[in-house]
Amino acid sequence: MLKKLLTVLLVLSAVFSIWAENINVTAMRGPTAMGMVKLMDDAANGEVGGNSYSFSIEGAIDAVNPKLIRGEVDIAALPANVSSVLYNNTKGQVRVIGINTLGVLYIAEKGNSINSVEDLRGKTIYASGNGATPEYALRFVLESAGLEIGKDVFIEWRSEHAECVAALSSGQGTVAMLPEPFLTSALSKDPSIRVALDLNDLWLDAMGTELITGVVVARSAFIEEREDAVRSFLSSYKESVDFINSNIEEGAKLVEKYGIINSSVAEKAIPGCNITLITGEEMKEALSNYLGVLYSMNEKSVGGSLPNEDYYFI
Repeated sequence: MLKKLLTVLLVLSAVFSIWAENINVTAMRGPTAMGMVKLMDDAANGEVGGNSYSFSIEGAIDAVNPKLIRGEVDIAALPANVSSVLYNNTKGQVRVIGINTLGVLYIAEKGNSINSVEDLRGKTIYASGNGATPEYALRFVLESAGLEIGKDVFIEWRSEHAECVAALSSGQGTVAMLPEPFLTSALSKDPSIRVALDLNDLWLDAMGTELITGVVVARSAFIEEREDAVRSFLSSYKESVDFINSNIEEGAKLVEKYGIINSSVAEKAIPGCNITLITGEEMKEALSNYLGVLYSMNEKSVGGSLPNEDYYFI
């Protein structure tokens, strides 16, 4: 009887161990997910660093936030400012663990009429990322040039970047704000589309700081319960980021394998995607400066107040 009981306990322990080690991760379709593809591929073949993973890729931020809040997702890649908004709205239930994407935003046009921000006067810009980093970067650049949104320039918001590419390519719109790799996708489909403005350079010139597009967050409860697993994830994620930046052709194939974007487009886009992983004190310094800039522009952009020290997982 005792032997049978011990056997049952061992089986239950093994089952519990397998369950406990699983980490649910979600990324947005684009550079944030692209940086994870090597880890995704490794995880499909078994545990990585002692953890098993379940990955999902979403096209719109509205699909990610509820899952994170409900605890269905443990770790998620989000627009930089959205992480601060979630932290404030949930009273600290979400913490940032890394910066994973720097500036990737560009203004593209179908034609050859835009060579400065002033040339956007009277134009309609198709864009995605309303309420997130893309919106505030675009607003800052336009307003700095003296252009009033809704009067001098107009923005048509779409739920996904792919919709902006479709609008630009079909002629429904002549101007679009696109991040990589969607920019390269548009350029490859239609040679009449060109890159008109680099929002990353415009931001850097005006603010003196890097434009931070995306971050990785984790639920605070998950960090408290499994801090070692979070640190292991960051280590594995860093290896994945380094892989795609140094093995572009092979990385592009994985990008296509996981349904993010065509490999031929990914191969051209990866160098301009600014995929990275910045953690610890370096992350805190860069992100706090960036959020400070957004806060000075619009308090609501970061959730009404700058996050406290416990927002940063060091």
